[in-house]
Amino acid sequence: FTTYAYYNTDKFGFYGREFMENAMAFRSFLDAGVNVAAGSDFYPGPFAALMGIQGMVTRTGWNGETWGANQRITPAEALRINTFNGAYAAREERIKGSITPGKLADFVVMADDLTTIAPEKIKDIQIVRTVTGGEAMYQA
Repeated sequence: FTTYAYYNTDKFGFYGREFMENAMAFRSFLDAGVNVAAGSDFYPGPFAALMGIQGMVTRTGWNGETWGANQRITPAEALRINTFNGAYAAREERIKGSITPGKLADFVVMADDLTTIAPEKIKDIQIVRTVTGGEAMYQA
């Protein structure tokens, strides 16, 4: 949903400011010990995992409008939510969700480190390689 919020800040009036300030409360969930997961397959927005991660970190839309700044999380937390925690939510943490011997080799190689790049540039990180099941599926 964070990609939807990034691209559709004009819809905030429909949902209401209070709702948007408290929607996708990743910081609150993490602070409460919830093993929260996220993904990039939400139809009303682009299927862009890095955009979703940027939204979780900055809580800012394309127009610069911030929503729920108190729910910002770190890039490392967002990465875990989108990888290991997603696998955990699907009860597949034993076979995927981290780069560990014996697990499926599903991962991407990025041109930049999303934990050190400026948060507002996360969505622009180039994917240079995609590996699925140990086989390179994409190479830039």
